[in-house]
Amino acid sequence: MFINKEAILKMYEQGMFRDQKDLGEVLNSVVKEIIETIYQAELTETLGYPRYDKSKKATENSRNGYNSKRVKSSFGEIELKVPRDRKGEYEPQVVKKRQTDITGLESKVISMYAKGMSTRDIQEHLESIYGVEFSAESISRITEKVLERAVEWQNRPLNSLYGIVVLDGLFYKLRIEGVVKEVCVYAMIGINMEGKKECLGLWIQEKESAKFWLTVLNELRNRGVKDVLIFSIDGLPGLSEAIKTVFPHSEIQRCIVHQVRNSLRFASYKDRKELARDLKQIYSAPTEEMGRVELNHFEEKWGHKYPHVIKSWRRNWDELSTLFKYPPEIRRLIYTTNPIESFNS
Repeated sequence: MFINKEAILKMYEQGMFRDQKDLGEVLNSVVKEIIETIYQAELTETLGYPRYDKSKKATENSRNGYNSKRVKSSFGEIELKVPRDRKGEYEPQVVKKRQTDITGLESKVISMYAKGMSTRDIQEHLESIYGVEFSAESISRITEKVLERAVEWQNRPLNSLYGIVVLDGLFYKLRIEGVVKEVCVYAMIGINMEGKKECLGLWIQEKESAKFWLTVLNELRNRGVKDVLIFSIDGLPGLSEAIKTVFPHSEIQRCIVHQVRNSLRFASYKDRKELARDLKQIYSAPTEEMGRVELNHFEEKWGHKYPHVIKSWRRNWDELSTLFKYPPEIRRLIYTTNPIESFNS
């Protein structure tokens, strides 16, 4: 949420992002932003009122500019802007006044934000970093700054047109209202007309439904997306129907890899290799007509033994065969939702 992805892509294209030193500079910028965000939250805690909101001010003290401070990190030096108050009452905690070496601290700071699913977890991290115990209220003030950035990112404007949108999910155990539940975090990756990828958003849901997907897709429209040429999806319940409602002119390509995995799931071990090889003849055919011919051959050979596999391919054929309309370069991009898996990794 802190990294300017477009800037990184430009650095890479210009040959400025080729080794660990360049990577270190990017990581340092992330650490710098996190520490300076915490500085502001700490100062708010000291003064008792947020920046730019003097209606809640109950003190004669106030903000008074910044001091510059250089510290050493695992990836080189970082220059920090340390806020000041007029009465000198503010004592920085995340990086103390005379502290000039934060080697190893940056990983703890990032971990605090990544792990913080409960107040207790965050308190343990803060105690490890600061050596003092922070109240739940203090933690909330600190993390609210980061959560605000997350909300801004999730609601940022998007391009009006995407060539391809890939969607899939990953299951996690999350604490929701004090109860640990298994939920799915759905990621949507958009490929714009210049061929660049970006994560359009993340959505958490316990159960998929057409209503949920309508909400997600309408959110995309509200954020500026007017059209998507091709959606590459897994067979998530209600998703195809929602796409046809919100983006009626978009093509839908069902993930071939998931379809093949589902086909092999109930096959005997000794048949799987041959079954996979014969299925490949279907989706790698040069045209849809030849794909149908190969599907007929597959049914003649395996239909008596695995009729459920044949039924699944025929039932989903309209969305499995979209790739035949496009050249190999496009087929490679849409036949699988694996780009989401690499993103999740």
